[in-house]
Amino acid sequence: AETPRSPREPPPPAVERSAAGPGLWYEKAAAGDRRLGKAVTIAKSKKFRDHHGKVLLEGQRLIKDALEAGAVLQTLFFSTVGHLKELPEAELKRANLVKVKFEDIKSWSDLVTPQGLIGIFSKPDHAKMSYPASQLTSSLPLLLICDNIRDPGNLGTILRSAAGAGCEKVLLTKGCVDPWEPKVLRAGMGAHFRLPIVANLDWESLPRNLPAGVQVCVADNKDPGAQAETTSVPTGAGRAGSAPGKSKPKAAPEREDEEGAAGGCVPELAVQHYYENWTQTPVAVVIGGETHGLSAEALHLAASTGGKRLVIPVVPGVDSLNSAIAAAIVLFEGKRQLLQRHKREDERQKFPVVG
Repeated sequence: AETPRSPREPPPPAVERSAAGPGLWYEKAAAGDRRLGKAVTIAKSKKFRDHHGKVLLEGQRLIKDALEAGAVLQTLFFSTVGHLKELPEAELKRANLVKVKFEDIKSWSDLVTPQGLIGIFSKPDHAKMSYPASQLTSSLPLLLICDNIRDPGNLGTILRSAAGAGCEKVLLTKGCVDPWEPKVLRAGMGAHFRLPIVANLDWESLPRNLPAGVQVCVADNKDPGAQAETTSVPTGAGRAGSAPGKSKPKAAPEREDEEGAAGGCVPELAVQHYYENWTQTPVAVVIGGETHGLSAEALHLAASTGGKRLVIPVVPGVDSLNSAIAAAIVLFEGKRQLLQRHKREDERQKFPVVG
């Protein structure tokens, strides 16, 4: 039996369905349809993203990259049928397609020039993604660890650089901005669907996401000549990782260690310029955020693997480099070194030295 409807409750609007191609149907949103607004509100809130397991992607390129990588589209809001022809038809058939007015998309869009496409996806699982073959064939035994990267634009740019350098994987510690935040997605320019990104890791579980025998290095901009001592510094006795009486090390300004191991010591690491050889394979690089810098946990992890401080020298008086710039410099230098190493190994195999 049908459930009786309250006399005050208006009947639901009739759904108008139209064909956009063989087997591809969409519905036109009626006046007063609030689904777009509700979907965007959910997808823009980290709390709701986590609770509902949904993310918002906007624009033809990003949505296409996501679909081709195997991300699951739930609902696509579009303003013109022509947009659908640019996307994989098989994936669209599995989704709910809703045609809305461009003005409605524009009012909810984060883009300066909205394209008329907003997709609500199930939150992607890096373990289930199908990354592009070109990315996989160019992948290097180079990983990136983001330590307290809190600026969305910086994180998106860092992810883009990691994809461009051919990183094998990116690990985000707790304290980093959510990679599915819309501003991170925009700055990432599709990097989210080119390489695995593992988010919200605590330092205890992070090593389980690293390959065996990895060496972890940290990016810095301390002058190697400024550090003669190799002593340990008590945690909380100053800035994390600072040598007594020396200028503080930075991958960005370092933070006072409020969360490190109480009563522990922050280890000093061997220091060298970033352009000197450091790519023992496999290798991971830690980039610290500009507000909080490298954590004591990052330094401990590096020390436990025999890692180093990789110094990007800057002109005296320049406080620090932007974390995204520092990441790009170190990652592409790592790529150069690894490719040279691979080239030398190939040459040795082709032309072995005969004793």
